Amino acid sequence: MLADRRFAGIAVAVLIAAALLPFVLPTYETNLAIEVLIFALLAMSIDLLAGYAGRTSLGHGAIFGIATYVAIYCATQQGVPALAAFILGVIGATLLAALFGLLATRTSGVYFLLLTLALGMIVWGVCLRWTTVTGGENGMRGTIRPAFLADRAHLYWFTLAITAAAVFLMWRFVHSAFGLTLRGIRDSNSRMRALGYDVSLHLLLGFTISGFFAGVAGALYAFFNDFVSPTAVALPQSVSGLLMAIVGGIGTLFGGLIGSALLVLLRDVVSSYTERWQSVLGLTFILIMILLPEGIIGGLRRLTARRTKGVQT
Repeated sequence: MLADRRFAGIAVAVLIAAALLPFVLPTYETNLAIEVLIFALLAMSIDLLAGYAGRTSLGHGAIFGIATYVAIYCATQQGVPALAAFILGVIGATLLAALFGLLATRTSGVYFLLLTLALGMIVWGVCLRWTTVTGGENGMRGTIRPAFLADRAHLYWFTLAITAAAVFLMWRFVHSAFGLTLRGIRDSNSRMRALGYDVSLHLLLGFTISGFFAGVAGALYAFFNDFVSPTAVALPQSVSGLLMAIVGGIGTLFGGLIGSALLVLLRDVVSSYTERWQSVLGLTFILIMILLPEGIIGGLRRLTARRTKGVQT
């Protein structure tokens, strides 16, 4: 109980500090903060599967991008109001996640990884070639934000509110009985089947819920970026989200936020000094993997546990 209260207090303090950022940051840095929040959601949605169900997906970038496509298409081509387009984007992504789940959740290990990769590539091919709807390589452009989000500070607070609500729901999800079942499946499929659990159904629901949160991130990205192209659904999108989750700490949930902040801010800082910023980021990730194989949060937990043990002895 004391630990829960302490965690809640820390969460509220972090949320208040985050809400104050637009008062001290200029517009450009506020944009970076919005981007961090959006991709943190994507990374956390991947962690729901990788960390708690033992299924690593390379298709979540496609789910993320489809939400962006649907939101911008509905708003710019069909005249749907912005908030309704946002909701339709999330619904489209959730339906795609359910389809991916139906096909992928009967596999595991490298087969799950490769199947989600193939499904994501199919989505990328459709977005690239279906030019009458998606615009092909030229993509789709259009400012779809409602008037009250025209100011970047307002967009930041809106994104922060949606992200905070989504993180709270994900936290409740992984600590629910269903989340504990997913952990059991991660540890031993056969044991959970022997106990009477429908493993395939639980994984399908877990994949769909994970895709829902990736869709929320993608719909927010439509408000933020005003543009979508096949790059949004391509493999690098999934890889970036997965890297953020791994760097922060798989199975920690909040590691996605740290990984997103590290990736976005490092990319911005390093790219201002050199065109080879991707090489620098790659070396940084390699060092983190070697020194902190369990991720940043996992490493901090290990150090804290050692200190506690040292104090007790």
